[in-house]
Amino acid sequence: MPAAIGVGLIGYGLGGRAFHAPYVAATPGLSLRAVVSRDPAKVHADHPGMRVVPTVEALLADPDIDLVIVSSPDALHAAHAHAAMAAGKHVLVDKPFATSLDDARALVAASERSGRLLTVFHNRRWDADFRTLRALLADGRLGDVVTCESRFDRWRPVAAATWKEARPGGVWLDLGPHLVDQALLLFGNPLAIHADIATLRQGAPAPDYVRATLRYPDKRVTLHASKLVADHGLRFAVHGTRGSWIKHGIDPQEAATVAGHPPGGDDWGEDRLDGLFTPGDDAAAAIRVPNRRGDYRLFWSALVAAIRGTGANPVPPDEALAVMQVLDAGLRSAASRCEVPL
Repeated sequence: MPAAIGVGLIGYGLGGRAFHAPYVAATPGLSLRAVVSRDPAKVHADHPGMRVVPTVEALLADPDIDLVIVSSPDALHAAHAHAAMAAGKHVLVDKPFATSLDDARALVAASERSGRLLTVFHNRRWDADFRTLRALLADGRLGDVVTCESRFDRWRPVAAATWKEARPGGVWLDLGPHLVDQALLLFGNPLAIHADIATLRQGAPAPDYVRATLRYPDKRVTLHASKLVADHGLRFAVHGTRGSWIKHGIDPQEAATVAGHPPGGDDWGEDRLDGLFTPGDDAAAAIRVPNRRGDYRLFWSALVAAIRGTGANPVPPDEALAVMQVLDAGLRSAASRCEVPL
């Protein structure tokens, strides 16, 4: 068996604790060897005996670490990824890839120079509902899609006192990367974007609402996120020339790991809230469509193969850069209140 890939994790907030460390532990070929955190007790509560270091520099100096996961606050993503590549490490960056398009471009260029693998954690590609939608499009059941609405809504009427609530770009740079990445995978690059980004909660430090329309020659794709939606069950509403698919509910994997359940088991990633397909020629014949199983472990196993040279990068840098280009155009569109071409 090949030697395990040594992993170093920068940051142990929600991302490090729920989205990264549990999956590293569950993935054959990966071994978590050190964590950068100011709170060793929090790390040790989940991983007794884990080496916790106070600085990124100490982590990068460890020759037993081959892959660095950057799960620090957004503003530090670019600096930490650059430092890791300069130290000869492979790098996984949490979303957003960077906080500016220029920084994202510089990271891609640095990866090309270093010869190290660079990938971005667009894990929502492996959500149950999204995998189901991709299968519906592939089998032609919907016909040609003409409109698609994709939503990540929340009911959080009072902004929490955290850096995430105050991040520049607000919800557009928080949930927007997921919405945009999924749209580009489904439909390719749009011609233009028109975005409305606003702060609707009283006293909130950053935008908490976005509604963006991606214009394609033959369809319109609407991306929506708000933190003031009490009935926030709607996830997808997709309408095509042969029928419609409506999906409520959210993939269960995040809730499971946040609750402390390690990835695994026969029902892992099983979304029991089926979507509803309504055929255009007989609205009375609507049927439920069982969901494909969500599984973020597919990202991690693909990452191991890519590092070992036996598989493709699960999220290539050019795809992450395309997401950043749409996010950047969305910010400019909101500022100018005009459509921005892409």
